[in-house]
Amino acid sequence: MTARTPVAAGDIRLDGLTLGYDRHPAVHHLDGTIRRGDLLALVGPNGAGKSTLLKGLIGEIPSLDGQIHRGMPARTLAYLPQADEIDRSFPLSVLDLASMGLWRRSGAWRSLLGHRGAVLKALDAVGLSGFEARPIGTLSGGQFQRALFARLILQDAQVLLLDEPFTGVDARTTADLIALIRTWHGEGRTIVAALHDLAQVHAYFPKTLLLAREPVAWGATASVLSPQNLARATRLSEAWDEDAAICAHDHALVAPAPDGSGHDDGHDHTHGHHHRPAPPEQHETAA
Repeated sequence: MTARTPVAAGDIRLDGLTLGYDRHPAVHHLDGTIRRGDLLALVGPNGAGKSTLLKGLIGEIPSLDGQIHRGMPARTLAYLPQADEIDRSFPLSVLDLASMGLWRRSGAWRSLLGHRGAVLKALDAVGLSGFEARPIGTLSGGQFQRALFARLILQDAQVLLLDEPFTGVDARTTADLIALIRTWHGEGRTIVAALHDLAQVHAYFPKTLLLAREPVAWGATASVLSPQNLARATRLSEAWDEDAAICAHDHALVAPAPDGSGHDDGHDHTHGHHHRPAPPEQHETAA
């Protein structure tokens, strides 16, 4: 096997990556590169491994097999967890929550008084001007998500990893947050978002990685979200064995596309992780 070239600055390359819990893989055998400036959607059935992959990219979950090669320090990535993972009963104000985005620059225990103007500007950018003293527990779902996006603004990261950023929020908030994401992308930032709404993916995300605990397709959204690929993702998810052990990865199984942005995953990835093999299916090569 030939040696891999170094990862380019700003890129994130996955080499045979397997992530999981208690030595049981939750997502496995991922090969591909998230390019600097990508606007990438993560799509798949419930339990497909989308959240696990995001946590692996940020370094919260160590790899069970394979590697993540980052063309930037892991600390320069920003991560937005699902809103229901955050304890909103903690006595924080909206200003306090947004200010956490400055910790990387100011330190967790230093005074943020000198940055108050920047925090207020971020809150205004997400439509929360005048909310700074409100306890976070009193916010609606949309208001709370806006506050989390204000925190992201203050982190000023080049790579943003978003886990279900529009779940449980109203249509107006969704439109405002999508506009913010598009602004970030226009500035050359890399955005990876786990999403359920395929209409949103088609409308705003030019690239997609379709997961079903393993890669089904990765590339141009129109090609990846074909009926054949979506049906295959459903079959693979239904056949998944939660108690499967880690299996060896064969790099020959997943060949990068000629432009390096994706791969043709028309082969069958059973590897002992499924109760029954999913039938092989030919489909379009992800562009």
